[in-house]
Amino acid sequence: MELRGDDIHFDARKARSRPGRVALYLALILLGLALDWALMVGKIQPPDLFAPTPTPTRSAISWAEEGQAQFLAGDLEAAIEAYKMATRLDPRNGKLWAELARIQVYSSALLPTDAQKFVRRQEALDSADRAVEAAPNEALTHAVRAFALDWLATSNLATAEESDRWLAEAEGEASRALVMSKNDPLALAYYAEVLLDQQKWLQANRFAELAVQYGPDLLDTHRVYAAVLETLGQYNNAIKEYKEAIRLAPNLTFFYLRTGLIYRHLAGSAQASPEYRTALYQKALDYFAQAAKINQRLGINDPTPYIAIAKTYSQMGEFFIAARNAERALLMDPTNPNTYAELGIIYIKARNYEGSVPVLKCAVEGCSPEETQKIIDDIRKRFTGFDDLKGVSVQALPLTDRTVGFYYVSYGSVLAALDRCNEALPVLDKVERAFPNDPVLGGIIRENRAICRTLQTEKTPQPTITPQPTPTPTP
Repeated sequence: MELRGDDIHFDARKARSRPGRVALYLALILLGLALDWALMVGKIQPPDLFAPTPTPTRSAISWAEEGQAQFLAGDLEAAIEAYKMATRLDPRNGKLWAELARIQVYSSALLPTDAQKFVRRQEALDSADRAVEAAPNEALTHAVRAFALDWLATSNLATAEESDRWLAEAEGEASRALVMSKNDPLALAYYAEVLLDQQKWLQANRFAELAVQYGPDLLDTHRVYAAVLETLGQYNNAIKEYKEAIRLAPNLTFFYLRTGLIYRHLAGSAQASPEYRTALYQKALDYFAQAAKINQRLGINDPTPYIAIAKTYSQMGEFFIAARNAERALLMDPTNPNTYAELGIIYIKARNYEGSVPVLKCAVEGCSPEETQKIIDDIRKRFTGFDDLKGVSVQALPLTDRTVGFYYVSYGSVLAALDRCNEALPVLDKVERAFPNDPVLGGIIRENRAICRTLQTEKTPQPTITPQPTPTPTP
């Protein structure tokens, strides 16, 4: 279209001045320029709708992969945290909950106290419950729940009634898993483990063999088969199975500890030459040391391998080095009453009776931070790297059939022998009330009370009798 000059014209009557509108436009322009400048210099941030996310959002699968990697690396606590993140992102995934429960069960074996083990296994059962709830038709979830129930049932803090109930429930879960998938290797392995704990040894052996047959590349199947063989006294075959589990998971210290314990048992019971016994002890020490090295590499502060080393040297009669390893374990975890107990027993065997009393007291009666500070200050003179360690409270071990022979009776006996009967007698009374019908404990208690009576008699001044002159007979 061609524009001509006469086509364009202005009506002078319509051209008016609007200063208010111009001022508004200028204000808007200035505001826009100010906002642009503020964005450029970072004074204000763009709306979240348009801003990029600071970090990429990880998926549940990514967290599960990290958890599996951490598990195989031996860092079970990191694996648990990764699987917890995965379950938060995908709470209806039963397999994630099952794997979390499985790792929680295994991690309980590495915890130092019975109380910690018991709590962790309860957490594992909670996760297993969530697994079954999310995937009720999966054999895996029921198999892992059987695993969690079985280890909870065999906890030292479980009552006899709880143990029986949980084992029966575990058997039902394992059977349910096998109905869903009759050749599932995990279900077979965990069913074998339940049967083993029910003392149905031949059945346990049959199912454990099937588990290895259908799952030769699973560490669980070899672990369970090793446990069955160990119970049946087939120690060399059990060692082979644990070594296969180590090959599949070379960073799990649990397998090294179990293998070392079998070697130590063989050394202690071997009817062989001293050289052969020494070789078995050395193999046990090698496996315990390997577990300690793995923990050190991963930055895991676990005193368990050092306690195992200490007990091995003690069994060999080398109490000095045994005490040093137990002392290191105590410095690594000064809150654990079991460690004080083990160290006290080693001191007794080394005839350091006076030194055994304060550490056994922490195990039997508990200790205040001031009391543990004295023990720590004495021990850390022989070590480096523990300069900042402070005294802590220690809770007493519960009086059970597992602890009585090692701790309470030993403590009471040492106190009685040291002529500290005012401290020994209340401990002995406590043991007698807890085990009134145990003939062995009764004999120990009577013997120590007799020692106290003898010592008291020796300290009691005897009345002085002034001899009277013999009267002279009268002739």
